[in-house]
Amino acid sequence: MAFGDSLSAGYNLPASAAFPAVLEQALRQKGLAVEIVNAGVSGDTTQGGLERLDWSVPDGTDGVILELGANDALRGVDPALTRKNLDTIIARLTERKIPVLLAGMYAPRNLGEDFAKRFDAIYPELAKQYGLVLYPFFLEGIAGDRALNQADGLHPTADGVAVIVRTILPTVERFIASLPPRS
Repeated sequence: MAFGDSLSAGYNLPASAAFPAVLEQALRQKGLAVEIVNAGVSGDTTQGGLERLDWSVPDGTDGVILELGANDALRGVDPALTRKNLDTIIARLTERKIPVLLAGMYAPRNLGEDFAKRFDAIYPELAKQYGLVLYPFFLEGIAGDRALNQADGLHPTADGVAVIVRTILPTVERFIASLPPRS
């Protein structure tokens, strides 16, 4: 399951071009029989994700790619609150024995050095704390590239999603290989 915001939901893209669908297709091409459920909600913050966690991620989910925090950063939410929300989400998934791949995000640099430093540290620190597979920056390879982003400069085009999937694929494969066998 891809549990996240508009970057997972596929804002302004057909469902077939959204991150979960493209990732599923790439994994199937590698011979992995997977289904990636799209649990992305455009505009979602870590608080919104926390509030919908239990009904969005059903028991029996094999694993979650947790991709939240971009909207917190864009809105200038205190990084301590973002961290607390992500920590709670991870703890609750862990309690339910649902493995997590943490997809990180970096803060926009216009919010100041202190904000960026505190925000950017959230993902590696939580990954270390919980022993999670970490993909450091979800928008690696496309951030700031006008050709790979929609006119708003924030959301990937279909080509941008393809780059995200190509870049994150080895990490997702490692995550899937680490999942316990289905019973």
